[in-house]
Amino acid sequence: MKNSLKVERAKKDMTQQDLADRIGVSRQTINSIEAGKYVPSTVLALKIAQNFEVSVEDIFTLEEND
Repeated sequence: MKNSLKVERAKKDMTQQDLADRIGVSRQTINSIEAGKYVPSTVLALKIAQNFEVSVEDIFTLEEND
């Protein structure tokens, strides 16, 4: 699964720690999601999307091999 989390953070001039604090996870979790090493739960994906006021599909997209 691909994501545009880093791009969304940049648009809001937000650090990984800022986002982590807002949604209640560790900075390492945000880093792992951005690096594609961790696929967030549905709840976490919804919290991320809600934080940026976009749909989940605007941030997370399935790849052909998913």
